[in-house]
This record gives sequence, C-alpha cells and structure tokens, in this order.
Amino acid sequence: MKVKRKLIIALVALFAAALMGGLVYFMPDIKMASGISDYTVKAIDLTTHGDRIYFLNTGSADAILIESEGKFALVDGGEDSDNPRGFEELAFEGTETYVVDAIEKIAGDENGKAVLDFVSGTHSHSDHIGGLDTVILDDNITVKTVYIKKYDESKIKSYEIEKWDNKEVYEQLISACDKKGVSVIQDMSEEPFSFGNFTLKFCNTAETESTEPIGENENAVGLLIEKKGMRAFLAADINNYDGDEDRLSKELGKINLLKVGHHGYDGSTGSDFVRALSPEFAVVTNKKGGISRKPLQNLNSVNALVFETGNYKGIVAEFTKDKIVLYGNIDEALLGIESSKR
Repeated sequence: MKVKRKLIIALVALFAAALMGGLVYFMPDIKMASGISDYTVKAIDLTTHGDRIYFLNTGSADAILIESEGKFALVDGGEDSDNPRGFEELAFEGTETYVVDAIEKIAGDENGKAVLDFVSGTHSHSDHIGGLDTVILDDNITVKTVYIKKYDESKIKSYEIEKWDNKEVYEQLISACDKKGVSVIQDMSEEPFSFGNFTLKFCNTAETESTEPIGENENAVGLLIEKKGMRAFLAADINNYDGDEDRLSKELGKINLLKVGHHGYDGSTGSDFVRALSPEFAVVTNKKGGISRKPLQNLNSVNALVFETGNYKGIVAEFTKDKIVLYGNIDEALLGIESSKR
C-alpha cells in the first residue's frame, strides 16, 4: 500500500509540474500559415515593379530589399563566407553571392546595373552585415549611403568579443565604404523620411543605457515602413533585455506586418510587444521549422499568420492601394498569398 500510495503521489506531482512548467504535451497547438482557407493563391511577375519589401531567402539571416517608385534600398546583407578569425564554429556557407544576384535581378537595369539609395546595417553581427562588403564592392551595384551604428566593443559581452567576429565584419563593411567612396552615417536620426511612396523611420537608434556589457543585438536598429495607413516593422534582432520592445510597443502601436525579431528565437517577440503591435502577418527570416515555440505562441495569440522565408523560398510583401499582399518564391515567382479582409 505504501508503494502504491507513493506512486500515486508521484504521478500527481508530475501532473502538477507539467501544468505549471508548461510541458509540450499541455501547450496549445501551434499554427503556421499553410492551410489557411480564407487566403487565396496567385502568381507574381517579378519583371513588374511596385511598392514592395523583398525578404530574401538567406537562411537564418537577414537580407531585405525595399522598392518604391523606382528607388531601392537594402536592409542587411545576409551571412558571409569569410571566417576572418578562423573559428570552426564560424565557418558558414555565406549567401553574399545570392544577395548580389537578387539585387541585380530585381533592382538592375537591362545591363544588371543597380542603384541602392541606401544600405542599412542593423547591427554588427555577421548574419546581418557579413555580406554587405560584397554588395558594396560589386561593380554592378552603386550604393549612395550606408547607415550603421558605430561598433563599440568596450560595451559588448566578453563571449561575443572572444567567440564571434563582430569587429571584423564591421571593419570589413567600413573598409568597403572607404574603398568605394560611400558616405557612412552613424548618428542615425529617427525623423521619418520619404522613400518613393513609402515613409520610412529608423527606430532604436539611441545608444543603450545599460551600464553592464550587452549583446550586439541590443544595438539593433528597426525600420518602420508606411504607406497610406498600411504599416510594416522590420524588427532586426531587437529584444527586450534592456527594454527595447517595451519602448517600441508604446512608440509603434498597431501594424499590419512584422518582420519577427532575431529570426524567431527565444528572447525576442515577447507577449506584450506582440499584443501592442497585433500584426496580421509575421515574416520570419529563418529556415523551415526554425522559429522557437514561445515567440510562435505569442504570434498565435493575436492570430498573426506566420511565414518563414525558408518555407516559401523568399517572401515579397507588396503594398497595393488598400492592403498588403504576400507572395512566395522570389526566384521563381510561383506562389502568391493575398490578405483577407479582417
């Protein structure tokens, strides 16, 4: 009887722990965008142009092309193949050639010559700015201006200093700008500015107020994109470790489309932030199945439809007269998903 009683007590304790701890078995189902019945499929012609955001398929890295009224800009440049410190864990297969090809194909003229009004490096991590030196040095691409905060290693956590190549990729970017004579702006204003039919606004440009060493993600700069009341926010790798999401929640308010912070990993896309923004669409720059469970649950809680660039081989968000339409497969332009009216 004592053994049976102990077994019952153990089972009850396990059940209680499961409820309190949120084990997978008791978590709500996770929803992705596939199979949504009130969304229709249509094709896109990438030989045409419009007011668009191109989320390139660069794995768990950011490279985002913006187009409006014949103007183009690039936010981040994906991962690079360089490994300046020779670390085995940094021996990535970069996507810089793919990014250059995509720019020349989408933004280029009949000779493949492209002009980028500006390039923004959101922060000095190689999965964001690693490929930008290749973009800037390419003979077929002209970059007018580069926006990036100055990298200050004295404020960065020792782990990133010792194990990552933040400083090296930042210096490679600045060197490329110097070589090509590209203007670099490091004191970034948060004043809105016009870009074709869009109004753009950099967010989180101030230096962090933390007195403790930080991760470079805390320096990440977001970008708000607006057109006639339709709003998208590119959250870079913004998190809430030093209150950035809390501040932006009050500043941004409701949006239509969210480029999910830090590729959908834990630590970003908190519940309060998601509730404040309540996006209809959420785009995750990651490979299939790469998004973590908690951020996905938070997005599900506001009924956001979640799309990963790896699943759809790149995603295009087009701002029409009165809504945002999402398309997949940038390279082959095969799949389109149109916003429902909700």
